[in-house]
Amino acid sequence: MSVLTVASPSIASTPDAVSPAPGSVRVHERVIDKVVRETSAVAIGVSRDDVNVETAEWGGGLAVRIAAKLPVPDLSDLEAIEAAVPVLERVRALQAELAEEFARLTGRDIRRVSFTVTGAIIPKRKRVR
Repeated sequence: MSVLTVASPSIASTPDAVSPAPGSVRVHERVIDKVVRETSAVAIGVSRDDVNVETAEWGGGLAVRIAAKLPVPDLSDLEAIEAAVPVLERVRALQAELAEEFARLTGRDIRRVSFTVTGAIIPKRKRVR
């Protein structure tokens, strides 16, 4: 099992700032994978069990592969179908959104986000009482 080492962030120089203790922060790859999986599931709108992810060091940062089913409107709901964004546009937007969010959460440069759509999920309609 390999371990990623993250450089300690610099602390802003304020009068009350305390020097950080010497050392390093180690984050196991499985932690990065879990963060990426959960973030992906929330952004896509599916459960985390429906998302498969792989992360790897690439080009001085991380490369992320995501495979998931994509929620689509019920085919009998014509209004929802007409209002839906095409799949490729949705996936491109998800790639950009997820790359930004992964970088924020992990503190790492995200060099690549590859997304494979493995199927479609039709969300269940909620009944109004």
